[in-house]
Amino acid sequence: MKEKTIDYVLRATWQAVARMYNEEATKYDATMATGFALLSLDREDGTPSTALAPTMGMEATSLTRTLKSMEDRGLIIRKKNPNDGRGVLIYLTDFGKEKRELSRNTVLKFNDTIRKNIPAEKLQHFMEVAESINELIQDKSIFNHPSTSEMAQQTEI
Repeated sequence: MKEKTIDYVLRATWQAVARMYNEEATKYDATMATGFALLSLDREDGTPSTALAPTMGMEATSLTRTLKSMEDRGLIIRKKNPNDGRGVLIYLTDFGKEKRELSRNTVLKFNDTIRKNIPAEKLQHFMEVAESINELIQDKSIFNHPSTSEMAQQTEI
């Protein structure tokens, strides 16, 4: 069997998780993106619309469609930011708070199930590896520096 690349394992795992969450969300006429947005919004004080996309790791254009859908469904309302007239705060409605709790319980169930089935030490290693990968990406350490194999190829030329 061919060895799988790290990015393949990450991508395949995330796609499986996303598919699982979307299947669960469908039962409640929602999507994973909606659930994630609900969990990213402040329950009481509202969240600036400009802060939401970076918090969720999404592009603003993708988030706009999700927020429009959430507003149409009565999950959120938008109000002008009293501290910045140019900005908008997004608030959860009572219905949005109910759906947020449902999303929260879904995520907690996933986490509890993983913790019951994978030893704590393995999960700790997983978290450390994921954190290291994120740091390498954020530091632009992957494609901005020649790798060992690239340096070897350059010296052969």
